[in-house]
Amino acid sequence: MNTQTIRPAKLADAIAEHIQQMILEGSLRPGERLLSERELSTKLDVSRPSLREALDKLIDLGLLTTNAQGVAYVSDSVGRSLRDPLVLLMDTPEARIDCLELRSVVEAAAASLAAERASEVDREAISRCFEAMVAAHDEQDVDSIAKADAEFHFAIYEASHNIMMLHFMRSLESILRSNVYLNRKNLYEHRNQKDSQLQEHRAIYEAIMARDPVQAGEAARLHMTAAMQTQREIYEAERRLEASIRRLARNDLVAPRKSRSAAE
Repeated sequence: MNTQTIRPAKLADAIAEHIQQMILEGSLRPGERLLSERELSTKLDVSRPSLREALDKLIDLGLLTTNAQGVAYVSDSVGRSLRDPLVLLMDTPEARIDCLELRSVVEAAAASLAAERASEVDREAISRCFEAMVAAHDEQDVDSIAKADAEFHFAIYEASHNIMMLHFMRSLESILRSNVYLNRKNLYEHRNQKDSQLQEHRAIYEAIMARDPVQAGEAARLHMTAAMQTQREIYEAERRLEASIRRLARNDLVAPRKSRSAAE
């Protein structure tokens, strides 16, 4: 009877697959520096030659890059095809509102999935982000509020455990962080109730912690809908003001009107 020998996977392949999976899951992010070869081999409890071979495989795949000193980084090209061309497009009020519309769909789905799937580690991360947001609100520090807001939403993306969603949103990370910052700054300065956005985030947070996917999704949708409504009001008010200013400035561009007799 013929038998086939089942051979264990080559160590270098196993190491490469482990690191590749961490990049795929979003645990390792574009631009992040890995430990030195010596430190990494100790952490993974593998030989340096096997580690070096694994890193070379990932470099060939375009997932890692190295600098002149041989230090390995997660490649910035991961997700770049979506990231770079859109940055310039986002520098308009219309595009920022479009971004909010996109977020209204994705945020609701992410919050719902996070309520179902979040591990205890995920829940602790979301809690830390929400607590940071509360502290920033107490200090009325708009920059810190915006940063905590972005971290809160990205923690929810991670807790959704949907790899496609996470990488799509990470590919737009610079756009989203800019959108969150401008959104937060505008709403904080224009809304009469300064804590209204915090309460909207609290509703999302509490629904996720209660593992209620329906309520989590609805809370996220209502939060983004309210943000879009306020942003549109701000945008329309700014357009009206600009039109008024242009009318006032027309005198600088138009020649004085002459009477009919003077013209003749």
